[in-house]
Amino acid sequence: MTTKTFASAADLEEKQVSFNQLSPHAWAYTAEGDPNTGIVIGDDAIMVIDTQATPVMAQDVIRRIREVSDKPIKYVLLSHYHAVRVLGASAYEPEHIIASQDTYDLIVERGEQDKASEIGRFPRLFQNVESVPAGLTWPTLTFTGKMTLWLGKLEVQILQLGRGHTKGDTVVWLPEDKVLFSGDLVEFDATPYAGDAYFTDWPQTLANIAALQPEKLVPGRGAALMNADEVKAGLDGTRAFVSELFASVKAGAAEGKALRAVYEDTFKRLQPTYGSWVIFNHCMPFDVTRAFDEATGYPDPRIWTAQRDIDMWKALEG
Repeated sequence: MTTKTFASAADLEEKQVSFNQLSPHAWAYTAEGDPNTGIVIGDDAIMVIDTQATPVMAQDVIRRIREVSDKPIKYVLLSHYHAVRVLGASAYEPEHIIASQDTYDLIVERGEQDKASEIGRFPRLFQNVESVPAGLTWPTLTFTGKMTLWLGKLEVQILQLGRGHTKGDTVVWLPEDKVLFSGDLVEFDATPYAGDAYFTDWPQTLANIAALQPEKLVPGRGAALMNADEVKAGLDGTRAFVSELFASVKAGAAEGKALRAVYEDTFKRLQPTYGSWVIFNHCMPFDVTRAFDEATGYPDPRIWTAQRDIDMWKALEG
């Protein structure tokens, strides 16, 4: 294998932003495989789902919201704890930042290390990183399992449907509109990042999403899915990637192979099908490392630090 530039350090190309309406209340801010932001416009207030990586980047989301509504942005919802999803929160000046209690616990446990790790991995995604306020983004409201918000007469269900991308994964479901915002539990034409994942649980969590029968879905990365067939494709593609990767890693681990050999085997196996997906080369070393851990007796993900990132990359790609 040829040596690759560390993580996404070579990914410098600006992406084209789209702002699409999915229903009377739901909008998607997407950018060719960069992290998405969801917007729910209720009768009396707006909720933003995932914030972009910096307050300066969040200003572009706000500008687009203001083209369609002047209602106050009262709520920011964090689908999970990753820095690229949460560090833009201050720009919205929300009354409340909502997250699952599991997400809150992850911020306490590993938020600082994750922030340093992600900023090192994704230079382009942290434009104007100096605009991020000191410290971390802290939720002001947490819940376990299910929380319902009413934006006037609009019902907004905030749900934990199971672990997958992280233990804190949270989706937003608009039952009236049949629209779901999945965070990174679902990706479309983009490689799932699984460095903090629960591979054993993830397929069932996707089945729990499917059971809601969403007609439209905003994934964590990739284009908004605008009908039931596209939603099914997003769920099926994510499930196939996660399942095939874990099966390959488990088989290699069971044969007693070392991590690097398992990585090279799994990369070779998945590349023909998934190699064209956004951030495939970036995600695979992290994904296989976590899958190998889970297969060999680490039920919970180990903390990624900036140093661990570099050590892992050298070990697998050096």
